[in-house]
Amino acid sequence: MRNPFLAGAAVVMTLAALAACGSSADGNGPEAAGAQRPAASGPAVPGPTAGTPTTPDPHSAGKPEEPAAAGPTAPDATAKGPKTAPDEITPATGTFTKKQKEYLEDRVPKGMDPAAVLQTGQETCAKLRYLVKADRDTAVGAIATDEIPDAAAAVAGLCPRHQDLVDEAAYAYPDGTHTGKELRPGVYRSASPTTGCSWQITGAGGEELSSGRSGTGTSRKITIPESARTFTSTGCYAWLPEGADG
Repeated sequence: MRNPFLAGAAVVMTLAALAACGSSADGNGPEAAGAQRPAASGPAVPGPTAGTPTTPDPHSAGKPEEPAAAGPTAPDATAKGPKTAPDEITPATGTFTKKQKEYLEDRVPKGMDPAAVLQTGQETCAKLRYLVKADRDTAVGAIATDEIPDAAAAVAGLCPRHQDLVDEAAYAYPDGTHTGKELRPGVYRSASPTTGCSWQITGAGGEELSSGRSGTGTSRKITIPESARTFTSTGCYAWLPEGADG
């Protein structure tokens, strides 16, 4: 049963704030392709020494960090516009690892500190780590709903341990209306629904095939049949596939 407070965007925003202070977040340790974060004291506050590599504290491995308020985030590195050439991507001090350079390639807008772009990706990995600890379904839902944007790129380049979340999110349905080729027959469960969660599945000609509500905020399961033409969900946050293949 999903805890009522782990519902929708409020959960993602709250836990994302906690993630911002994680000095040993995914993407900074050996498990994240050898990445060493060129940042000052944490991913939330870029500063003049943001290019200095830091070494994770081995005594903090596996332990949640103390909560703290989230700091400012670097501008969106995926925005359109001229990008810094790969051979010009260097931190103010220190060095980037090979994996970090690969992640930053074609992602650093002209004139932007590459360490700030790297920090944004590392913060994404930290958010996912915190969400997984609290509720895995919510973590997958946060990717599916794009509440954690650019998660696929950050995971692939900085914290591949979370690739399973990205893979599952690719088969999930966020709230909204889904039609035609978007629909994949199968069994799905609601992730962190609110008490106002409702859904409807219709077939050809608008015929209702099934509908329901989850007034208690508990997770529900539905089956999308081959004959489905439209699936509409409200207040359910996201629907995740049952089974590895969705």
